[in-house]
Amino acid sequence: MEKEKNTENTGEAGTGQDIQWHPAFVSAMNLEFAENRKDLVFEREHNLNTKPLEIDLLIKKEADACIRNEIGHFFRKYNILEYKAPGDRLDVDSYYKATAYGCLYKTHGETVDGRKAGEITVSLLRYARPEGLLRYFAQEGTTVEETGNGIYRLSGKRILFPTQVVVIRELPEETHASLRVLARKPRREDVGRFLGIMRKLTGKAEREYAQSVLEVVLSADRKWAEKQRGGEDMGPVLAEIMEPELREAEKKGMAKGIEEGMAKGIEEGMAQGIRGTVNILRGFGLGHAEIREAVMRQYGLSGEETEKFL
Repeated sequence: MEKEKNTENTGEAGTGQDIQWHPAFVSAMNLEFAENRKDLVFEREHNLNTKPLEIDLLIKKEADACIRNEIGHFFRKYNILEYKAPGDRLDVDSYYKATAYGCLYKTHGETVDGRKAGEITVSLLRYARPEGLLRYFAQEGTTVEETGNGIYRLSGKRILFPTQVVVIRELPEETHASLRVLARKPRREDVGRFLGIMRKLTGKAEREYAQSVLEVVLSADRKWAEKQRGGEDMGPVLAEIMEPELREAEKKGMAKGIEEGMAKGIEEGMAQGIRGTVNILRGFGLGHAEIREAVMRQYGLSGEETEKFL
């Protein structure tokens, strides 16, 4: 796919084609709209007839719901979100593709005109500012109104459905950490805010959404992540945040150990739990030393005992 030259610093991280940006985006949007979760229905990769025609995210809103998150202030009944991963183009063809999705979605109602055009909105989201796209609208005489930091509402010429462009990097830092960390090299402050959000999450679904986002943050550029951690050890921090998951892994390990044979006893079950913890932390991109300290703290093991599981 052709890349758009932009102000985002992509560094030496490669193309990013192996990074699961879109699932992380869907998870981030679930966190963004947590206050209105009961009023919204999220449909990831909504299929429009044939396999290649998939909406990145379709959000259906209850008619009387008042969305608190400013990205959703202009939401109507059916809301199509087109997300571009870091480095991918958000250009005029991206806009027309999303608009075409709106047209197709309108025609797929249960009855003729069952879905009204006025009930559909289109949102285009990208970390860096799509200068070429905004320049195109200016040249075409389309009205571009900034309704909030990073949110640009489009109206008038060339606009079929209510449309907005969301520049993630320009969104307020305090309230959009879940989206702002979806960058090739997120700001350390944004990562810190996101980890703070994770610490406060208690629901299973919310924690899974946050972990999906965190996996992308840690895997997008491992060298950068190591450099940003500097002298601070992220292992204990992640172990604290992931305590419920680590505890669950430990329980599963114990159950498996006991099931494999009572002769092996609880010690084998504990070992299985420790291995599960090591695998989880390794999956999050932690290095040997970080996993070692996290396991030592979690299970009260000595360094020598811990080394047997690494």
